[in-house]
Amino acid sequence: MSRYDGADTEPVRTFAALPPAHGRAFTRSWWGRAWVSALEGTALDAGQVKAGRRLARSGAVGAVSVRPGRLTAVVRERDGTAHRADVLVRELSDEQWDRFVSMAAARSGHVAALLDREVPTHLVEDAELAGVDLLPGLGELEAACDCGAWDHCGHTAALCYQVARLLDEDPFVLLLLRGRDEPTLLEALRAENTAPAARADSAPEGVDAADAYATGHILPPLPDPPALPDAPGSPPSLDTETAPAAGVDPRALEFLAARTAAHAHRLLAEALRGGHALRPAPAEPTAAQDAVRLAAGDPPPPVAARLAEGSGRDRAGLATAVAAWRLGGAEALAVLEEEWTVEGGTAARAREALDTAWEEHERPVLRARANRWTVVGSPLQLRLDRAGRWWPYREQDGRWIPAGDADRDPATALATAERAADDDREGRT
Repeated sequence: MSRYDGADTEPVRTFAALPPAHGRAFTRSWWGRAWVSALEGTALDAGQVKAGRRLARSGAVGAVSVRPGRLTAVVRERDGTAHRADVLVRELSDEQWDRFVSMAAARSGHVAALLDREVPTHLVEDAELAGVDLLPGLGELEAACDCGAWDHCGHTAALCYQVARLLDEDPFVLLLLRGRDEPTLLEALRAENTAPAARADSAPEGVDAADAYATGHILPPLPDPPALPDAPGSPPSLDTETAPAAGVDPRALEFLAARTAAHAHRLLAEALRGGHALRPAPAEPTAAQDAVRLAAGDPPPPVAARLAEGSGRDRAGLATAVAAWRLGGAEALAVLEEEWTVEGGTAARAREALDTAWEEHERPVLRARANRWTVVGSPLQLRLDRAGRWWPYREQDGRWIPAGDADRDPATALATAERAADDDREGRT
């Protein structure tokens, strides 16, 4: 039950205890680091913060309960002594939530980011402009523990560090703390998303709905959505005795029909997925991008050659573009091909991520050019995309090629590039 429909109960989410976090950062996301900064800037006793960090790393924090305005968990000392730790966070008012919903619904990218379990910086910045502080500031994480400490103790600090790990995976934890659970918030966003059409000043063409219903003809209910087929359909074979028209390649047509069926199947799967109506429509691909998309479907060699020519690439260039496309579609392809200057807040966040990703003695020496950081003396590179993610790249035969999926943490992305380079060396020996 949600507390926002007048019920006496409030929404609660409980997360199972997480395993120890030896040898890794507590959080990879920038919003998780902001949460940790709020703790470390609030606690008066740095020694208690360090003690909490040790407890969290050792797996001493039990299941975490999250409800509006409060975090709760049992934290065990090394000797087994258990303490109930609570951390209190100010809830947003109904008026602030109304402003947040209006702001988020006005930009479909905000809603899509939340559905993808991400908190982009522009969402937080736009919320702040609307007078809504999503992330806690200094002094906002209030501690309460049965050990008797009046400020943050090791137990409440350990709870905060553990919650930073939860925030990495699901930012709706933060929104629940601020006062709205996921179903309530998504329903409000859906309602706000449909409201502008109802408020339009000019009536659309056609018969007014009230007039149509006044005639007494009741419209039947809409049919259920179609079921998703197990697999795309098979296109008809064009292998006939009839000679094709001049300039028509039957193999290319068969391949195009098969890829179109596969693409239609994928689009239907996305349309039937929950939250689809709140996601922004994808941009139309360019002819060069569409050639790469088709080439990712493993066409026969003659068709691949035509796609390479049509996309303005040679065979090796097309293979590299296909590798990028398979990792992340048009976004990953843009990282491969676009070089842009990192400036302003984006540059500051990139520097912070690079400065905090490694321990001092482990930090690699990087040479920066535009949105690309190359490891000095090594065939490894990191590329930053416009969403703040780091893409691993490695050099092979004089060409930079993508080495794996993007990550919010540059150290994780670079480790992916190192593994790919090692696997390549082993494959060549």
